[in-house]
Amino acid sequence: MHTNAEIISLALDRITSGYVFPQRVAEIEGAIRRQLAAGAYDTLSGPALCEAVTAHLQEVCPDRHLRLLWLDEPQSMDPADEDEGRAAFLAKLRAENQGIRRFEHLEGNIGHLDIGRIADAGEGARMIGAAMELVAHTNALILDLRECRGGSPEGAAMWCSYFFPDDQVHLNDIYERSTDSTRQYWTASHLPAPRYLDRPVYVLTSAITFSGGEDVAYTLQAHGRAVLVGETTRGGAHPTVRHPVTEHITVTVPTARTISTVTGTNWEGVGVVPDLAAPSEQALDVALKEALGRAA
Repeated sequence: MHTNAEIISLALDRITSGYVFPQRVAEIEGAIRRQLAAGAYDTLSGPALCEAVTAHLQEVCPDRHLRLLWLDEPQSMDPADEDEGRAAFLAKLRAENQGIRRFEHLEGNIGHLDIGRIADAGEGARMIGAAMELVAHTNALILDLRECRGGSPEGAAMWCSYFFPDDQVHLNDIYERSTDSTRQYWTASHLPAPRYLDRPVYVLTSAITFSGGEDVAYTLQAHGRAVLVGETTRGGAHPTVRHPVTEHITVTVPTARTISTVTGTNWEGVGVVPDLAAPSEQALDVALKEALGRAA
């Protein structure tokens, strides 16, 4: 059994060595160790300990991906296998229909696509294309990301590609600390379905929308290609690695950061702010009214 001090030290080691902003790690470590010394964690264990440490981490550094997570089922303590993790991610997407939950053809020839997760651009390309075929001849599109909790950066770029005319749009970049390198994300040159051009696009958001879903919403908004309707999103813009600390505790460490080519920044900690604010449950009605108004 690890003591709380050992658990926290192991988690801080992972944060210190991997966090995308190395200039913040001394401040983070100092704050958590002060809480430890003051006895803030003495009576805590399990989920309560994880929640308290996470709250203190995000107090000093408002990064929604920087967390201690409790797992009820014991996990392997072996170093993470990247191929195994990717295989599990792809299997989850296959089980979730590549994130595409529903298509509706609404009044006024308006399409509604409900997306629960952003698929991988490789395995998910055909399914994303199939969804875009269904809306190809609509007058406007409502892309519903209110329940979208994340996914693939490559998949986010593919979704966004449908709304631009060619492969000449530099969408965003991702900087990786471990390699000190920046990867560029551009619109795709070839897509399995027609591009959706010269028609209004509305993106629905909620306080649940996170990570990959936020990527699509933020990018389309920043490039002036969509109107966002709904609530400010959760605010997680940093690709993250999970490290087991004990059999039941994982520390998630953001190791990279997204950089918009339009704003020069991202939505980390602040969320994506909609153009038209509305309670999540009313966002579809608001967007539909806007779309019908423009078509009139």
